[in-house]
Amino acid sequence: MSLWVLLRSLCQILGEAARTARRAVIRACSCVGFVVAASGASGDVRMPAILSDHMVLQQDAEIRLWGWADPDEAIEVRWTIDDQVARTHAGTDGRWQVVLRTPAVEAGARHTKHEITVRGQNEVVIRDVLLGEVWLASGQSNMEMPLGPHAYGVRDGAREIANAQWPEIRFFQVARAFSPMPVEDVRGRWQVCSPETIGPFSSVAYFFGRSIHLRQRVPVGLIGSYWGGTVCEAWTSPAGLRDFPEFHGALTLAQRLGANPGLGEELAARALAGWWDKARRIDEGSRGDAWARADLDDSDWKQAPVPGSFEAVFGEHDGFVWYRRSFEWPDDLPVSRARLSLGAIDDMDTVWINGERVGGIDRPGFWNRPRVYEVPADLLIPGRNTIAVRVLDTGGPGGFSGEPDAITLEALAEDSVRIDLSGSWRVRAGASMRDLGAMPAIPAFHHNSPSALYQSMIAPLTPLRLAGVIWYQGESNCTRARQYRRLFPAMIADWRARFEQDLPFFFVQIAPFAYPGDTGQAAELREAQLLSMQEVAGTGMAVTMDIGDPRDIHPKDKRPVGRRLALWALAHVYGHDVIPSGPIPRDAEFSRGQADVSFEHAEGGLVLAPGFDPSIFEVAGPDGRYLPADEVSVEGSRLIVRCGQIAEPVSVRYAWKADARGDLFNGAGLPAPSFRLPVP
Repeated sequence: MSLWVLLRSLCQILGEAARTARRAVIRACSCVGFVVAASGASGDVRMPAILSDHMVLQQDAEIRLWGWADPDEAIEVRWTIDDQVARTHAGTDGRWQVVLRTPAVEAGARHTKHEITVRGQNEVVIRDVLLGEVWLASGQSNMEMPLGPHAYGVRDGAREIANAQWPEIRFFQVARAFSPMPVEDVRGRWQVCSPETIGPFSSVAYFFGRSIHLRQRVPVGLIGSYWGGTVCEAWTSPAGLRDFPEFHGALTLAQRLGANPGLGEELAARALAGWWDKARRIDEGSRGDAWARADLDDSDWKQAPVPGSFEAVFGEHDGFVWYRRSFEWPDDLPVSRARLSLGAIDDMDTVWINGERVGGIDRPGFWNRPRVYEVPADLLIPGRNTIAVRVLDTGGPGGFSGEPDAITLEALAEDSVRIDLSGSWRVRAGASMRDLGAMPAIPAFHHNSPSALYQSMIAPLTPLRLAGVIWYQGESNCTRARQYRRLFPAMIADWRARFEQDLPFFFVQIAPFAYPGDTGQAAELREAQLLSMQEVAGTGMAVTMDIGDPRDIHPKDKRPVGRRLALWALAHVYGHDVIPSGPIPRDAEFSRGQADVSFEHAEGGLVLAPGFDPSIFEVAGPDGRYLPADEVSVEGSRLIVRCGQIAEPVSVRYAWKADARGDLFNGAGLPAPSFRLPVP
């Protein structure tokens, strides 16, 4: 990062640049960068963004209020609830915290708007504070998918927005950020739910929060911290990934980057330099720059057009290709500096004139950048001159691109001369990528690095008191379902430990979708989610087998998703007598040529959709080969599945294809998840 960008980031996040000596160094983060933060103090008392005007705080709980000030600065916190007062001093790191008790709020009452005043060397007043139920919504794109217009579009979104006049629903959208180390604050602000504000917020979270608000009749605060296309490990802390050695290398890199933000470039440069040293030893033309010499006899080389790809000459050759040609410098033109233009070169290049290097790009990623190099005056001689270009192509077509009139040598003098270098060049293939080996991957830290999102979008929220968490993620871990069986429960346990609460955790099972090339991975991921619910206390899973879209990984009907999540909360957090789930498979017995599957949450009995196809169920014998069922019947909360071709079934599965639409429900109309029994 340049000094200018760093200073700009400091000013944006910390405010007055004159106080930087007393403040932590923080790197600003947007959706294309990362944050590095250290603890620090500010001369003025300041509060985190999550503790601000219009917020909702958890009712009937001991809550923490915190912020920053000068080390050992005296802090007083006053609250209009019973005129509560708390006093403390900032620590040596400038951080302070107080604990206050919030009362329970009465359902359906007119709820008081409170103020919190924090005094140190200055005064901060937080206004329009409500007490109620606070939920954190997180995950990837199906949780992020906003209510307002966007690329995918929520069903009835415009009508829902027009009716979103709920002044006692408040929401806070955490800005995207990632960091190798924990940061102290997030970016965002609380907003009162209205047609003017709700559009960019999560539709699933909104429908969930509205259901809770209508049934509980208390204020609801929703905190949205999500990022499309993200993986589970990015949302898990380093401590939560302790038992996953496959992530330890990336976590170590993150620690080193946190301590030294320039380390990534340093490691990349070192690895790249090592690769080039090896390449120059392997490639015949590069040893001593042999094929760049001005006196080299290249008369037996092949010819290729410039611009153009060298594939027509060398076929599917990936590696070095050397280009050479000569040009005449007019005898009557004074020797001067010149500008060499070669157009774009795929992928990398090194350029010599008369045996002397004049420029080049030796890093990947610049295949479409036009090459323009300054040529010193002392390199050009009257008469015949030679230019050599070593092109490195690491995959796919390679060579020169652009227009012929962009490949020139132009004298930078009063009597400007422009020499056309397009046309036929002599070419010779050098070492191939098979000989050279792959170029080193640049050590990268990004939003999907392990713990990257936890550090910046969850860790700063952990002092909060929450009612619980709702989660919609899994698509990006689809190819690692076995790992997800352990990883997802580890993340849930990790969040509970970091928030110091036994948080209710309700999540959405990924919907049916025709993943390209799927051979069972999507169903196995859904199975991993089902196992998480069955094995981790205090969790619940909203099933979407009936409302997915096989052609759209972002199903548009988000209202039932939010409502189904709310059913779990209403039943298990708020004590309502509601059925929270569709039928969940418990076990299967195999005898008399049939599978006998029993279920829980089968209130009202099992129901098969009208016109359902029995082949959505499959049965396997001892050879492990699944065949479609030809007979399925219901007996109360039991399901009988038969396949006439399998006399001794040992396994049964349901809706196992990636895009299978569910046909099995309970009496409450809630769907069953895809499953197989026994679980291998």
